[in-house]
This record gives sequence, structure tokens and C-alpha cells, in this order.
Amino acid sequence: MEKNFDHAQQEAAMYDLWEKAEAFNPDRMQTKKKTESGRVKSKQFSIIMPPPNANDPLHVGHAMFISVEDILIRYHRMKGDDTVWIPGTDHAGIETQFVFEKKLAKQGKSRFNFDRDTLYKMIWDYVQENSGVAVDQMKKLGASADWSRFKFTLDPSVVDFVVQTFQKMHDDGLVYRDLKLVNYCTHCGTSYSELEVNHTEQTTNLYYIKYPMADDPNEHIVVATTRPEPIFADQYLAVHPDDSSKQHLIGKKVLNPLTKQPMEIIADSFVDPEFGTGIVKLTPAHDFTDFEVAQRHHLPLVPAIGLDGKILENGGEFAGLKVAEARKKVVEVLEKANLIEKINSQYVNRIGTCYRCGRIIEILPLPQFFIKVKDQKNNLTQKVLDVLDKQETKIYGAGREKILRNWLENLKDWNISRQIVWGIRIPVWYEITGNEEKISVTFINSKGEFQKTATLQKRLDEGYSIDEIKKGLQQVYAPAENHFVVSEKNPGETYLPETDTFDTWFSSGQWPIVTLKTNKENDFDRFYPTTVMETAYDILLFWVMRMMMMGVYLENKTPFAHVYLHGLVRDEKGQKMSKSKGNVINPLEFVNKYGADAVRMALIMSSTPGSDSAVGESKIRGMRNFSNKIWNAVRFILLTLEDESQNHSEKNLDSVKDQAFEKKLNEVVGQVTDQLEKLKVGMAAEIAYNEFWHWFCDECIEEQKKGNLSRDALLKGLITFLRLLHPFAPFVTETVWQELWNNGDEQLKKQLGSKLLIVAEWPTE
Repeated sequence: MEKNFDHAQQEAAMYDLWEKAEAFNPDRMQTKKKTESGRVKSKQFSIIMPPPNANDPLHVGHAMFISVEDILIRYHRMKGDDTVWIPGTDHAGIETQFVFEKKLAKQGKSRFNFDRDTLYKMIWDYVQENSGVAVDQMKKLGASADWSRFKFTLDPSVVDFVVQTFQKMHDDGLVYRDLKLVNYCTHCGTSYSELEVNHTEQTTNLYYIKYPMADDPNEHIVVATTRPEPIFADQYLAVHPDDSSKQHLIGKKVLNPLTKQPMEIIADSFVDPEFGTGIVKLTPAHDFTDFEVAQRHHLPLVPAIGLDGKILENGGEFAGLKVAEARKKVVEVLEKANLIEKINSQYVNRIGTCYRCGRIIEILPLPQFFIKVKDQKNNLTQKVLDVLDKQETKIYGAGREKILRNWLENLKDWNISRQIVWGIRIPVWYEITGNEEKISVTFINSKGEFQKTATLQKRLDEGYSIDEIKKGLQQVYAPAENHFVVSEKNPGETYLPETDTFDTWFSSGQWPIVTLKTNKENDFDRFYPTTVMETAYDILLFWVMRMMMMGVYLENKTPFAHVYLHGLVRDEKGQKMSKSKGNVINPLEFVNKYGADAVRMALIMSSTPGSDSAVGESKIRGMRNFSNKIWNAVRFILLTLEDESQNHSEKNLDSVKDQAFEKKLNEVVGQVTDQLEKLKVGMAAEIAYNEFWHWFCDECIEEQKKGNLSRDALLKGLITFLRLLHPFAPFVTETVWQELWNNGDEQLKKQLGSKLLIVAEWPTE
């Protein structure tokens, strides 16, 4: 046995050993164990891997979930449970398209240079070129997932399943299309759910604008707003009905400061009398609250800003200007007309920004597909609340169940439309006939020229054929009332396809079901509901909530019994990792430097669900020392076994000390097992670490050296600890197990029981 453990040499060899033995495949191992021991598995344990972005390298958060899940999988595999860990990668919708568009920009191109089919194929090829990186890195971290069951979120079988789910939801009345306000990034060119918008406090201007009274333009009232640029489209002001100082204004009219058109003042309780002057302007097309007010009072929806982030044609002299430019020019016009009373330049406002590009989100009206989450017949949120009430799913993570319940109780209908190419196209087709003036399109013509948004009728009048438009199609904009057909295939020549794709969370919300139903035969009946869903707590509302809604809808069963939410990994000082701070840990860099076992142990030790943990190079370095401790302990015991000169000491041993040793060993086994059963992975790792290092190595080995403990007891303790430690530090434990197997006689092999530690039996008390 070499003097030191060389992780760089041994880790790849051990992983190759496991793969060749098909140790990760529950079908292979179930047959093998039943043949060898006659033991039949009676309990399933399954985890569906949260799919990392197929195009990106792993970050420290991925390393955390891989470590936690692999520990649980290895433990239950050794217990003899029917254990599967199904891996996969995610197409990551807007994230991947955003990265690819940056690549195009470096070439002097953009998405507007390609029709959607061509762009999709280009992104597909790009992802396939890089898709092996994440899988290779997961293997380097020791992920013992069954790669024969690997899934990609755009696999044809997955796409077909997701499309069928949409069809079912449509047939059940859970899908509808309507004109509503959405969070829209004019740079990325897509809408987002509220969960995907970053809200940050920013110091902005609060403008106090004078509105002349219609019956006496020499008099005016003052309205405070942070957004003067859409004033030209505003048609109403509002006051609180109980504000005694403003009641005389209800029903009166003022003149729009920009258009001079009359605007009525209405009453609605949403108005905060303490904001500004207690009078607010209504911009229903660009504010969620104003939109609700407009619906209550049946007010018109007049857009002022387009999907390109520019003022629309009804903006007159401001038309075509970007929002920031239009705001500046509107203020200049109002100041020139002496219609600005004052400007508060220190107003603190919460601004929504795109989580991808960081630009300000525009709230725009757009026809979108929605999922009803509180339908009377199929109340998706209530079904999940019922699951939580019955504890059919238990949430592990401080206070997270309360947060989940609050969101479920207040969740609004789910916008599933995304205006991007990279994803699963919503299987909808729009009738053209009779709607030529209503449907608008953008496309690339036969000469490769981009044709900006215009009505279909206009393009037909210009001589373009439907076939040319379809071939170069980029985007279709159909009004909310336009007739549509849900179908995977084109229903006829007079139809244009919906060009929006599904929100990534709609397809990944079906992940536990689709991975099992489109994989090996009987997998669904065998492993659903899955046992544990493990992921970061910050993705609880994005993904876990949606998986639970889709699971109880499609199968009337929760998709998982337990949700383990690990915390964020912070640096050694407890600070959030960021590139700007330069404190980001690259897990693979430290795997290469200190070994995968060291990285895993550093991430896991003392971690608790729902709580952030601090990890830095010093902690990883310390865990490398633990790997060396395991190596040296095995090396010492192997040398002891080979040293026949110690045989005489066996005659004088105190069997009482052996018995005390075995009693303590059983206690350690019980403690580690109990913590793993309770999903207290961090505590289990800490107990195994401390008892091996400080009791077994520091005390027991020293006692054996003094002749106070038998070699048989020490060997039994070593074998037991290797089994206990294997889920946490799989590479070094498997390596030394192989050393014991290859250097041992038949008696030692009998004690080991299995040539591979990964499938050895878990120790019992």
C-alpha cells in the first residue's frame, strides 16, 4: 500500500470500477444481491436529480446537492433498498438563449438574423457541444446516479409528455389565453413570472405634475408619479373614497397635461392617501394595480410602450423614443409649460429588473397562456395544501413550509408563455382566415432580410406568400380572442403556429413524473412517489411548488415524500459568493487540488436543511487531511495484520475491553444510521468524522498498539467505519477497501463480505 492517498490517480479509477460493475443501476444490483445473498429488497428509495443547465459548468450549489443526494443514495443502496437516482440536464430556456445571443453578438449578429427553426437548430448544436461537461463534473464529484436512465428536458419523449399534459389541462379547462399585464424584458424579448423578477430599492425622481381642471384651466391639482412618460395614454385619475379632503374631486375632470384631453377622477380604495398628494394617475396598461382598478371600473386599456421598449405611435412627438429618453423629453415639455410643481430626487422606489440581463422590467399588456391555479373543479393550490396538511410531503428547512403555504394561498394564475425560441413550443395554431388584419408577424424573407412587426394583411398586400412567411417565421402576435386549436401537428393550410414556448418551470414541473414514465418499463409503478426531492431553498417557489401542483393534478399523489432544502453556500466569512467580490468557489478546482471527498465533506459537515453554511479553502484542506487519516489508519492496520511478531500479544488481551469497544461501535452505528434516517445528513457526517478520528484513530489504535485491544476488534471497527464513512467520502473508502480485499486472505474477504464497498451491506447495531 502506497504511503499517501493520491486522489488524482485513485478517484477516476474507482469511478470506472463502479461503472463497470453497473453498481449504480438498481436493476443490475437487485438481481446481483438476490443471487448472492438471497436477500430480496422490500423498500424503494428514489431521488430525481434537479437537472443542472446542460450548457454550463457546475457551481458550488450543484456540488452541494450532488453531495447530499449521493450520500442518501449510497446509504440506502447499502441498506439493501431498491435504490435509484435518476440524473438529467435542463435546457434552461432563457438562460441558454441569453448566453447564445451574447455569442452571436460577438459575431456581429443577433436573433433577428434567423428564423426560429434555424435559431433553434443552432442553439441545439451549441448545447450538444457542451452538454457533456456537466455530466463529467458530476461524475468527478462521485455522483452514483444511474446514467442509463439519464434524461434531457428536450428529449423527444419528454417533449411529447409535456405537450400531452398541456392538451389534458386545456381539455380540463385549466388553460386559457387572455390579454393581461406581464413582466417583460425588452432586451431579452420575453415575459417572466413575478418570481423571476429581481426587485431592488433605487433612488429615483418623484415628479409632482400639475393637471389643469377641465372647467377652469387656471386651476389645477397636483399628481405625484415616478413615471411621467406614459401620461399621454392616461385617461383617469383616482383618489381614496374615504379621503375627506379629496371627495369633492370625485366625478370631476382634469385635462391631460400632454394631450389636453379630459380625464375623469374616480374613487377607489387602492389609493394610498399618504402617497404624494393623495391623487394618483391610472396607467392600466403598464401597472398591475392600475390594471385591476381598470377591470373593476371597466376602464379602457391604452398601451403607451411597445415590446421593443419604445413609445408607441400614439405618443405623438415622443413616438419611437426609448423609455428613458421619452421620460427626459416629457419632463422638458412639462417644465416648459410650467406644469411641474417640484421634483423629489431622493424618492426610494422598488424597481423590477430582469434576473438575466439586469435591465429594468417593463410591465406590458400581452396575450398569454395561463394555468388556472384555483379552478373550482381542479384547485391545484388547495390540493398541495391538502398534501401538506396530511403530511404526505414533509418539508425540511427552517420555516420553509410556512413560506410555501403563504404562496399557495395567494398564488395568481400561472403565466406559462415565453417569447423565446429555445424550449418546447406551445402546441397551438391560429386560424388565419378572417384574422389577417388582427394577426401580426415578424419574419425573415427569402432574401434573408428581417421584416419587423406588421399585420399579416399588410405583408400579403406587399406580395409575400403565406409559405414564405411560415418558412422565415420569427414571431406571431394574435389577439387574445383569436380562435386557436391545440394540436402537435399543423391542423391545416390556413393556420399559423404559436411561436411562444413553455415557461421552463412548466416542463420541469413535471420532472418526477416524466422521468419515470418515459424511462425503463415499470419505473413509474416502482418508484413513484419518489422518496426525496433535494434542492436549494431559493428554488422552493420556482420549482418545488410547481412540481407538487403538477404531481397532484396528473397522478393524485404528491411527487415526493420529503423535500430537503439545503441552504446557500457562503464563503469562509459568511458572505454571499459573487464574482465581483472574488470569493466564488469553483468546486472542480478544489476537487482537482484536494480531492472530491474533501470537497464533499467540507460542504456537508454540520450543514442543516434551510440554513446557509460557510465553506472556504481552509475547510476543504482540513477535510483532505481526513482522507489521509482514513488512508493511514488502513495502512497501519494492514501492516499490523502482516506483522506476525505481534501474535503473542493476543494471549494477554482483556476481552472486557473488546466488549466495551464493540458496544461503543454499535452506538456509533446507531447514531449515524438514526441521523441519516431523519435526513440529518450534516449531523451524520459530523458523528462519523468525530468518532472515527478522535475515538477510533486517536484512542483505539493507540490501545491496540499497547496490547489492550485485539487486532480482530480493531479490524472489525475499521471495516464498520469504512461502511459508515463510504456515503460521505466514497473515493478514499472504496480505494482502501480494494487494498484490504486485494491484500487479504480468504478470512479477511469473508469479513469484508463484498468485493465492492459501494454495494456492501450497511452495518447494523
